[in-house]
Amino acid sequence: MSDKPITIYDIAQNVNASPATVSRVLSNSEYPVSAKLSQKIKAVAKEMGYTPNMLGRQLKKNNTMSIGVIIPSISNPFYADVVLGIEEIARSNGYQVLLCNSHQNPDLEAEYLQTLLEKQVKGIILSSISRKKGWLAGYLAKGLNIISIDQKIDNRHVYQIEFDYRKGSALACRHLIEQGHKKIAFISAALDRPTRLNLYRGYQDALREAGLTPLKKEWIQLSKACENLNYDSAFEFNNGKQLTRNLLKMKDLPTAIITCNDLTAAGVINELNEQGLHVPGEVSVVGFDNIELSQMLTPALTTVDLPKYEMGRLACSKLMALLNGDDTNQKEVMLQPILIARNSVARLE
Repeated sequence: MSDKPITIYDIAQNVNASPATVSRVLSNSEYPVSAKLSQKIKAVAKEMGYTPNMLGRQLKKNNTMSIGVIIPSISNPFYADVVLGIEEIARSNGYQVLLCNSHQNPDLEAEYLQTLLEKQVKGIILSSISRKKGWLAGYLAKGLNIISIDQKIDNRHVYQIEFDYRKGSALACRHLIEQGHKKIAFISAALDRPTRLNLYRGYQDALREAGLTPLKKEWIQLSKACENLNYDSAFEFNNGKQLTRNLLKMKDLPTAIITCNDLTAAGVINELNEQGLHVPGEVSVVGFDNIELSQMLTPALTTVDLPKYEMGRLACSKLMALLNGDDTNQKEVMLQPILIARNSVARLE
């Protein structure tokens, strides 16, 4: 049996009709074809296992029903939840999602953006890690609709949907302070993105409010910035372990640790356990993102919830509205964090 796909020419030969007639019937054209021949063509197409070339058909009509999504890392459950929200709205509106994983590489991100433009997608939802300013101007000038999620893009023509990371980090730190903690460390990947920088600022905000600054510099552990690093889930976990080892070299240890995300927190808890330190009995730990893993850890992780799935739904709904000509004046939406208190934080007497 041949693996060659069935074409309209094969069907035309089988039903003794022209390829043009077969094409009109299978594309539901309004061109008049007798009911008898139309039924025969459809029956033979089904029997032969014909699959229409939807991409070719859409390109001929200049009506591709696809949107592009570019995210830094699909291995991070945070982005997986966002994409699920995007896909739900896209599918309900008859669109397909072309998902691109930039692997935290700004050059690859730019390549994907160009590729998606060449595929004539209707719009793009982008979580950008590029530090370039104005690099999207050319795409916007060509009429491409772009929705920015998570990472803010410095362009007034781009619709922005963000989380209030600064407020969320402050919530986490205030929770620890309310539980009696005064020696609070901060562990994060490099502060080379607005999201991480805002996490650090929120942490500092809460400490200043409580009169707990300045803290020891060694209680702030950050990995070095490097664009060649692959920030996948294993990196986040191992980074948490390594930065915790650095922290434990101090004689005066903190009683609590705030992390930049839940995967890093998992690494922190793992390393503390390996070093014989009980969580939360000796060191309390707070994560960020509230991915599903956070409630599966032992102890269950206190964290800050970000409505990831809702962000995806909102971003795609905004894009659908733009594609339908509904251009609202609201260019920015800031989604709010919620503290989720579990078992990884102990109260100090």
